[in-house]
Amino acid sequence: MALASYGRSNDHHLERLIREYQSMAFDVDVVVLSNVAKTLGPGVECRIGLPSKDPWSLPFAHKPLFAERADRYDLFIYSEDDILITEAQLRAFLDVTKALNDDEVAGFVRMERNSDGAISYPDMHDEFHWDAGSLRSRSKYVLATLTNEHAACYVLTQHQLRKAIDSGGFLVEPYQWKHDLLCTAATDPYIRCGLTKLIPISHFEDFAVHHLSNKYAGKVGVDEAEMRSQVDTMLKLAVDNSAPKPLLSSGTNLWRRMFSKEYYEPVNQDVLSVLPPETCSVLSVGCGSGETECALAQKGLRVVAVPLDPVVAGTAASKGVEMVFGDLRVAAAKLQGQTFDCILVLNMLHLFADPVEALSLLRGAMSERSVMIIQTPNMRSVPELWRRLRYSDRYRGLGSFNQSGVHVTSPRKVRDWCRRSGLTLDRMIGIVHQRARFLRGRADFAELIFSPSFISIAKMARSGTNSSVNSSVMGRIPSSNLLFVAVEPLTLDKANDPIVSLL
Repeated sequence: MALASYGRSNDHHLERLIREYQSMAFDVDVVVLSNVAKTLGPGVECRIGLPSKDPWSLPFAHKPLFAERADRYDLFIYSEDDILITEAQLRAFLDVTKALNDDEVAGFVRMERNSDGAISYPDMHDEFHWDAGSLRSRSKYVLATLTNEHAACYVLTQHQLRKAIDSGGFLVEPYQWKHDLLCTAATDPYIRCGLTKLIPISHFEDFAVHHLSNKYAGKVGVDEAEMRSQVDTMLKLAVDNSAPKPLLSSGTNLWRRMFSKEYYEPVNQDVLSVLPPETCSVLSVGCGSGETECALAQKGLRVVAVPLDPVVAGTAASKGVEMVFGDLRVAAAKLQGQTFDCILVLNMLHLFADPVEALSLLRGAMSERSVMIIQTPNMRSVPELWRRLRYSDRYRGLGSFNQSGVHVTSPRKVRDWCRRSGLTLDRMIGIVHQRARFLRGRADFAELIFSPSFISIAKMARSGTNSSVNSSVMGRIPSSNLLFVAVEPLTLDKANDPIVSLL
């Protein structure tokens, strides 16, 4: 049992964990990994020292410890100093392990309680979600993957640990990519070592461990009702051979999953502000938790959504949003013959393998009076270019969709995609960086180049015309005033992706 405990702020939680482990019927050795000396009572070993100069590297200290003692224990438990794993949960782990394949490991999900006792689950946030494609049955268990591997703890059998070590991905120097240093150390067995973390959702409560600090309660994650709803949906999908496919893979392979589609976006006021006042019907492509879609439905509009997957859409569906499930081709076929006043494609277009095909399919749901509102990251904005110059290693693979899972987007690129799909841009609106708010309301061009994301408003191209930006920033700025930035390619995969211009 290895507990990572930096400093002294969590010592009261640490003491509780030690009491819990020492009270178990198992023979337990507890080793505390820390940067400072701690007096923890009899039978507790304290190892002091950081694997690197970065204090966040402390969790990596458990790896050589486990390797040194790989033949001495039946179970190896790693956790941060405020994660409570009970004896009953360890016995549940041992029971399900008997039914798992050699490369499968039962994992945990963190739960928290706020001051009123309400339960929430912080590991489900941003782009993290249940993967319906991972559902499987083993004996009496139904299991699935949560795309967030981090739960600040893990348990491995001796055989599983040996398999992780032999993979060559376990004993590594501190690093970070998908997660930060703290989280990476707790997820490497699943990310680098060939093991698949599965949550036994049929016995979900047995694998929900208490994050004693409750630091995210009411701030990050989903509440108990939402988690229960999603787990119930997953259990139904597990026995449904005709279960719909997700819309697409919404996560990227970049550092910290940059430019991924978030499942729990708040109401998008920037989009609502540009919605034509005469709009009566809306088609939303890429609906997650559906805050924006529900806001529109509450105004009396007919809202139809193609959700990210059949799991996350339950709450929006219960509030009057009509759902059309499946990938974009399937959804377009189901919507054939229907048109909408407005189509929303919010933070999605850059994630489709073929954005032109996606726009062409959606154009079939437009009339001559319809508008399409597209929001995308501006990967060639000044703030983004500065980050690429300063942290070039974080953008490894960008420029290759196959490697990164994302297309490079800019006003110029979106304009081209629209033109090729039979759409014409009416205008573009920059959502400026917070440090450039002084540009709000000034020249559209200045707004765009300082905007980390932007909104494009497109209409059907008139027959016989060449699609281009009408009444937009590009139509109002003389070519002599355009700003061009020429630099060397910043991608480390040697992809042909030079930054030619901002627009």
